[in-house]
Amino acid sequence: MVGQRTIMYAEERAEVEVLDANLDKIKGITKKIQASMMRLETSGATVQQAIGPIYGNTQRLQIINSNIDRVSAAIDKLKEPLDMKAREERIIRAGIQSVGLSEYLASLNRTRQAHSDLKFTNLRSNQRTVAELNELLKSGIQQLEVVFRETLKEHARPVEPLHFVTKQLSFPRIQQDHLSRLALINSFITSAAGLDTIYNGQETPTIKIYTEVRGSYISATLHNLAAASINTARKKASDAAYRQGTNAIGTYAAGLEGLCVTEHDNICSLFSREEWSQVYNSTCRSALAEFSKTLQDLNTHIKSNLTTDCYLSYEIIDIVSNLSSRLHSQTGELKGPLAESLKPIRETARNSLSELLEDTRRRIGSLQVLPADGSSVPTTTETMTRLQMMAAYIGPLSSVMASLGDGNWSSPPSTSSSNATSTLKAFDVGADGRQLFSHYASDSIEVLLSNLESKARTLLRGKSLRGVFIANNVTVVERMVRSSDLLPLLSNSTATIDTWRKKGTSLYVDAWHDTSRFLLDSIHTNRGARPPSGSSGVNDSAMIIKGLSGKEKDKIKENFKAFNISFDDLVDRHTKLAMEPEVRALLTREVQKVMQPLYDRFWDRYHEIDKGKGKYVKYDKGSLAAKFAALG
Repeated sequence: MVGQRTIMYAEERAEVEVLDANLDKIKGITKKIQASMMRLETSGATVQQAIGPIYGNTQRLQIINSNIDRVSAAIDKLKEPLDMKAREERIIRAGIQSVGLSEYLASLNRTRQAHSDLKFTNLRSNQRTVAELNELLKSGIQQLEVVFRETLKEHARPVEPLHFVTKQLSFPRIQQDHLSRLALINSFITSAAGLDTIYNGQETPTIKIYTEVRGSYISATLHNLAAASINTARKKASDAAYRQGTNAIGTYAAGLEGLCVTEHDNICSLFSREEWSQVYNSTCRSALAEFSKTLQDLNTHIKSNLTTDCYLSYEIIDIVSNLSSRLHSQTGELKGPLAESLKPIRETARNSLSELLEDTRRRIGSLQVLPADGSSVPTTTETMTRLQMMAAYIGPLSSVMASLGDGNWSSPPSTSSSNATSTLKAFDVGADGRQLFSHYASDSIEVLLSNLESKARTLLRGKSLRGVFIANNVTVVERMVRSSDLLPLLSNSTATIDTWRKKGTSLYVDAWHDTSRFLLDSIHTNRGARPPSGSSGVNDSAMIIKGLSGKEKDKIKENFKAFNISFDDLVDRHTKLAMEPEVRALLTREVQKVMQPLYDRFWDRYHEIDKGKGKYVKYDKGSLAAKFAALG
């Protein structure tokens, strides 16, 4: 055991000795390394001291070299515009046709940039070159303007508007490739407008050129339609009323609309959104001015022939209002100018309402005689024809009447009310146009019939003749209402016609009341019981006759004779009077309602006065009824 332990200790001691030997070696190496580091530090310091000045000099040289390069580049940059001037001048002087638009615009862009750069340097030595480049830019832009104008002129030859209007075709637009070309030119000139030295703050010429060329094109295209509108307004007969659609103003407006819509499309493709409104209004200005002048000429014509051609004013209001609405919905423009051009026509239309009423009064007042047979007068037909023609313009008339106010057409509007309608009624924006027209038509009929009645009291003798005269005119009025578009418009305004019909009937029936007096007798209650008047028996009549005194019998005989004479006279006059079929039937029926019951009663009581010989009793009940039937 002891021996084994001794061996183990010997081995461990040997390992420790080896470790100690290795540690001594490491310490020796560490000392050598430390000695080497110290020598390196000493050498590095020596090198740094030697190289430091050399490195500083190198940095300064690099900075100087960089500055020299920059100065050289700046000099080259300053010399570059001078070098490119000759090259760009050759391109610009050669013209667009020679080099093409794209290359020409590129050259102008380079010239403009060079001009801007030289101007920015503000070197006195560059002022001459700046001026030369400025003149070169002006020359180049002038060539662009010429090309812009010439390209527009290729599409500015006037066309025949009737071809497009009648066939409902769109007017020709500028070709797309030309639009693209024009847009490039406009874009460059618009951007160049920012250079005060080029335009001195003035508006770019492309808008001016466009509005001038295209505006002239639109005006020239519409010239014949403007002339046609005036020519077709001329009257062949002074008293001939205007017939709807015979004036060319509708075609004129359709042509104007088509051209304006097409022009708006062109402008939107060519100019920026901010320029659309300005360019569009300027382009259409001359055409709208000519259109307005045409409306003024037509208005003068209408005012000179107001009672016959007022319908043209209503038609113009309808056409131009619809034109304005459609153009505004498609372009958002021109509503104001069109409304302004329509103002004189609207004023004339308002005045026409009172003038037509006054003309009816004048016509009736100028009548020296009335038909002796009681027939209607032409004025009635003329007045109703006017209303029938007005019914075809219910749309524009609604706006005119609403602006005037319900009932304010009875007298001519004053200057103040025509400029700014002052009555509360005139501001009734909720007024029903059809109802307003119904009121106007009723007023027109009332004016017609009341003036005819007044004239009849002066010129016609006898109630029956006046009654027939009024009834005939009322029937003509009613017939013309029922046979036209007036019927639905006046469905709630029949009271006026009914009142006048009753008035005419009453006048006529009154003339028969004198004859009916012969059929009235006196009943004496102190002579016994009164025989039943409703009986038709012979014995009853005989009994009544038997109970009469001789004087009373003579009175009955005289009444029969007087009735026969008066009745026959009235029948004769009835047959000789000129009555409309409806009037004859109505008046006969109304007279029979009055006369037949009275005569039947009188005949029942006293027909035995001549014992059936017919000496006094000319008609029995049946023959009298037959007579009335023949009259109707």
